[in-house]
Amino acid sequence: MAKSKDKPTNSPATQAVTSGRRKEWTGAIVNPPVWRGSTHLYDTVADLRAGVKNNEDGRFFYGRRGSPTQWSLAEALTEMEPGATGTMLYPSGVAAIACAMLAVLKPGDEVLLTDSSYDPSRSYADAFLKRMGVTAHYYDPLTGEDISGLFTNKTKAVLLESPGSLTFEVQDVPAICKAARAAGIVTLLDNTWATSRFFPALEKGVDISIVAATKYIVGHSDVMMGAATTHEKYWTRLRRTAQQLGQVVSPDDAYLAARGLRTLEVRLKQHEQSALTVAHWLKDRPEVGRVLHPALLDCPGHEIWKRDFNGSSGLFSFELTGGDETSRAAFIDALSLFGIGYSWGGFESLALPVDPEKYRTATKWEMKGALVRLNIGLEDPGDLITDLAKAFEHYNNSL
Repeated sequence: MAKSKDKPTNSPATQAVTSGRRKEWTGAIVNPPVWRGSTHLYDTVADLRAGVKNNEDGRFFYGRRGSPTQWSLAEALTEMEPGATGTMLYPSGVAAIACAMLAVLKPGDEVLLTDSSYDPSRSYADAFLKRMGVTAHYYDPLTGEDISGLFTNKTKAVLLESPGSLTFEVQDVPAICKAARAAGIVTLLDNTWATSRFFPALEKGVDISIVAATKYIVGHSDVMMGAATTHEKYWTRLRRTAQQLGQVVSPDDAYLAARGLRTLEVRLKQHEQSALTVAHWLKDRPEVGRVLHPALLDCPGHEIWKRDFNGSSGLFSFELTGGDETSRAAFIDALSLFGIGYSWGGFESLALPVDPEKYRTATKWEMKGALVRLNIGLEDPGDLITDLAKAFEHYNNSL
């Protein structure tokens, strides 16, 4: 959805509450209602013909192009990203990444991906893009402006992820984007960890900012959704590619995502505070070798996080001292307040065994012990710490 040009710019907290709530979409109620419909009707054949010529949100055409329910969410996400022109919605975060890359790549091109990329991003690049004739290369996530040394005349895009969702290296996004822009290369960022609230990606030089809205935007672990937001230069390409691939989200899912968005500010602040409380407690545990949280001084790229980010979210990892797969499993299995499952960003805490060394090709990930990733939810952090302390007893008994 393209951004409304006459709306004042408010603080992020206010934007999360007010964006996308046009009077013509909400009527006399607070939230845009759920507009379910595949067929949009026209008064005359002339109107039908005219509809084909107006490919923009806010104009009814056919259900695949959405209705006020989807348009309002897309507009809200656009307004929350400084410098953005429009946002496309997708049925998952992976779909958003895949479609955004397809919008800027063609057979014969090369794409660079950070070595800390989300595994589905790697799988997509190594399999699907390879089949269509695009070659993927990986780079050290701690590479900055010297990434230009990896560019060739075939390099057309760089996919960043900062921080990485397993190992949490913080990338120098502005430096990488500056180098890429000078070479005419498109930059795409998986910004799910921070969202535009904690990292205004386009303002930092990114061309296309992508989030798995499944996580913090929805916030309640009940909807799959992705979003890609961009500025004017790539907006038409992004929109047309999504439409040509038949990408659409249901109005019911868009409604739930918009409802989650309204509480994003307060939820992110609580996730941040609770995660920091737990992370600092873990640092003092003898069973923990290191804690990988961007806001901690010893996390790779911390100084860049401090310079560029407005906050930290609820996802981080920590390394156990010693132990093996069996003892790590004993630790996670003993947790009662942490669910065992993929995803994150919901109200509930999660624990997951992760093995990043399996997904590295440009760099080597070395660990002294097994790695555990935590999503810190909205439970009382004191209760979470008590739960973790009990799990450490099981871990120690399993050694």
